[in-house]
Amino acid sequence: MESKSPSRGRRPISVEFRRSLTRSLKIPAPGPRPDQTLLTKASRKLRRLLGAEAFLEGPDNVAAFAGDKWFAATPPDFVVSPNSVGQVAAVLRVAAELSLPVTPRGAGFGYVGGCVPHHGGIVLDLKKMDRILEISTADGLARVEAGVVTGRLQKAVRELGWFYPPDPASLRHSTIGGNIAANAGGPRCLKYGVTRNYVLGLTVVLPGGQVVQVGGRTIKNKVGFDFTGLFTGSEGMLGVITEATLRIIPHPPQRAVVSCCFDTMPLAAKAVQEVFQAGFLPAALEIADEFTLEAARQHLGADLVPPGKSHLLLEVDGQKTTVDTEVGMLMELMKKLGARALDKAVGEEGCERLWGLRRGFSESLKATGLTKLNEDVVVPRGRLVDLMRFAAGLQKKYGFPVACFGHAGDGNIHVNIMVPHAEEKPVQKEVSLALDELFAQVIAWEGAITGEHGIGLAKARWWPKATGKALDTLHRVVKNALDPKGILNPGKFLG
Repeated sequence: MESKSPSRGRRPISVEFRRSLTRSLKIPAPGPRPDQTLLTKASRKLRRLLGAEAFLEGPDNVAAFAGDKWFAATPPDFVVSPNSVGQVAAVLRVAAELSLPVTPRGAGFGYVGGCVPHHGGIVLDLKKMDRILEISTADGLARVEAGVVTGRLQKAVRELGWFYPPDPASLRHSTIGGNIAANAGGPRCLKYGVTRNYVLGLTVVLPGGQVVQVGGRTIKNKVGFDFTGLFTGSEGMLGVITEATLRIIPHPPQRAVVSCCFDTMPLAAKAVQEVFQAGFLPAALEIADEFTLEAARQHLGADLVPPGKSHLLLEVDGQKTTVDTEVGMLMELMKKLGARALDKAVGEEGCERLWGLRRGFSESLKATGLTKLNEDVVVPRGRLVDLMRFAAGLQKKYGFPVACFGHAGDGNIHVNIMVPHAEEKPVQKEVSLALDELFAQVIAWEGAITGEHGIGLAKARWWPKATGKALDTLHRVVKNALDPKGILNPGKFLG
């Protein structure tokens, strides 16, 4: 893909710009606000039940709970911060009685407007529920409340020589409850799987206030329907997750990383296929294109970014002798495939040095001053080269950069449409058309319009094409059965 030099300096996003962009992307307008009389009644009841310290209200106090990392934002009428499952149940009982909308919220680090209170009402802020209740290496599990930050859990189990593999990019900020609601992914999904693969059991409060326990403490569990799987990835629309029992595994004693560059993006994408053909299963296999690398050179410093127009990062882990052998073989394979700027690191410190570049890509793109629309599409891995060529075609057709980086090993690529002058309506129209083309092609390839971020508000427009009538109906049947009044996270892709 032809590179255009990114410019420096992030511009603030005004309220007017947010509104204009969401209109151009055909996001439904916020729903009608709840009746003030009902809100006052709910506030009085909940203050008595939870105490005044659990409440925030007033425009200035609730503004921080209006949105996430995406563009849409709608302030709630008030915010409730419970500290126990009983308090969560009390909030939902009162909300159901008065038919008030409730939007569950973790840390607000999502990318699709999933925790935007689109109909106002109550935001249920779960950050206070942040206790690690148990770590059992004998059972291979951890029990945590929904507000525990993912990185904190990883550190706690690592100190015991154990490992919680899911690693979303926001792991230093995002919460376990939010990760489960989105079925969060990350680079290590290739070998270890997504969040769903580590959820053994959940405590969930249903929209009417009933508390249910699903799953348990065992890896194998075939007692009834898989409700644990149902609530994982449900985007806060079926119930409020308050506690999770999570699988942990022994931490691999050694890790190593190989970094290399190629002259073109298709060559790097082809190298991904060759890695698997040669019998390797890396823990992570990441790719980045020329525009992303150039943005990183300007933002992070040219000395931190190897020369080349595309970049691969491969991580392997396991026993020391195995890892040493695999790294040597991977270096030879990459050299044979035409890789340049080959580098390797063994051990935690060296690996983190090479991962620093990868973790800086998103911020580097934001620092260009262009508006970054991050689409986490997934294609069958055999379509990886096709996706790179298609992205280059979009760039040529519409004239704005399309920066691609992400999880090449599982076909989950962050296709970032980098928009100059995004406040201008003609530009917004072009962006909208480009997104239509991108998602239509991904669907035609039998891919997915989202692999990690979810649907939320941002992708609701493409939901019908991505699912079809029968699957959409099935979703609505489940939603109506669990939430007949439609109070939980309304306004998203199911209305």
